[in-house]
Amino acid sequence: MIDAYIRPLIDPVLNAQGRVLARWGVTADAVTLTGLVLGLGAAAVIALGAPGWALLPLLASRLADGLDGAVARASHGSDFGGYLDIVCDFLFYGAVPVGFVWLDPVANGAAGAFLLCSFYFNGASFLGYAILAEKHEMKTDARGVKSLYFTGGLLEGFETIAFFVALCLWPGWFAPLAWVFGALCFVTGASRLLLARRVFEGVKGE
Repeated sequence: MIDAYIRPLIDPVLNAQGRVLARWGVTADAVTLTGLVLGLGAAAVIALGAPGWALLPLLASRLADGLDGAVARASHGSDFGGYLDIVCDFLFYGAVPVGFVWLDPVANGAAGAFLLCSFYFNGASFLGYAILAEKHEMKTDARGVKSLYFTGGLLEGFETIAFFVALCLWPGWFAPLAWVFGALCFVTGASRLLLARRVFEGVKGE
């Protein structure tokens, strides 16, 4: 919801760091994969019973997620790099709830399954919209320069990371927080469906 407002604040810093990394020969794909390893490590730390300690690799992984695009813009980005980035993002977003389910399957299992289902639906609405937007040559840089078309929504990247941080700080609240956040994800996905209907209905497909 607020990603478009914070991008102008963080992009200059990320772009400056990205130019430094590019001069050092670091590739965007390497940064993306480093972020994934850190994110999966955070999920593993959660599953092993130390959610508080997971905050450091979790936040570091999101820093890497911001830096990979900056490195790509400072060097030679590719369509594959954008594809790799979104795949790694979705794996990370799924891994963190799984970590909490493994931490306490009895208390967190049902809420975790609901949360993952909401992520699945929300992700499908996002990617489907991006495919149609590309087909119709729609462009936006409101959320930074991306390989895919990023639509807005009630919950976006910032809100999801804030949610994960809250879970790590208060793991005993996972179930109620997951039910609420999952419900809001369904609202986000449904609103994107309505937007797609308004934009694309009546537009002849091929």
